[in-house]
Amino acid sequence: MPVPLAADSAPTTFEGATNTVAVLLLLTEFAMLRATLSRSQVRLYAVQSLLVSGLAAIVAADRELPELYALAAVSLALKVIAVPWVITRLLRDAGAEIAGSGAIGAASATLLSLALAGVGFFAVGSLDISSPYLPQAALGLSMSIVLVAFVLMIVRRDVVSQAVGFFSLENGVSLASLVVAAGMPLIIEVAFLFDLLVAVVVFGVLMRVHHHRTSSLSTASLTSLRG
Repeated sequence: MPVPLAADSAPTTFEGATNTVAVLLLLTEFAMLRATLSRSQVRLYAVQSLLVSGLAAIVAADRELPELYALAAVSLALKVIAVPWVITRLLRDAGAEIAGSGAIGAASATLLSLALAGVGFFAVGSLDISSPYLPQAALGLSMSIVLVAFVLMIVRRDVVSQAVGFFSLENGVSLASLVVAAGMPLIIEVAFLFDLLVAVVVFGVLMRVHHHRTSSLSTASLTSLRG
């Protein structure tokens, strides 16, 4: 009697672990969207970045890519420790705790994010992109993270939420790069991380200047600048 093919196509432990981490990355993005405190958003970003670093280490161990250990270490130092510390320090100086209100209601923002996440996941899945490093589902989840991050940046009316949305968008891009290009030279991958440093400096200056002029981190008043 022939052995069923379903047993041969069962997901491996590596695929199960990596898909689980990718799902957790998406869930933390939704948690950022729902968070009402700026510090909570920063902590969630640190958790999400820790998951990205852990995923890089898992891929390095299973696919025998030792350069990814260095990438995981740099990502850990920069995105899990340095960036959250800088934003938290700026929040302490500004004395702000409550994140800005959304341009739309929380329920509407969540439904919009769910719709976009689904569209992104299935759209990427239809491209039939294969990778020797991570399962295809992780690539679809990375697109979902990017789209939800865009929603966070658009609907929230405070500098911190928009900065966290931008930084978490980079985590989605990092996940996608692990899927399709984990074997690229280390110097190229690290260069992407240092682009994040430029963004941190820009958002840091923006937060300080905006708070100095308006005594608030809300961007609602910036609508008066429209021509």
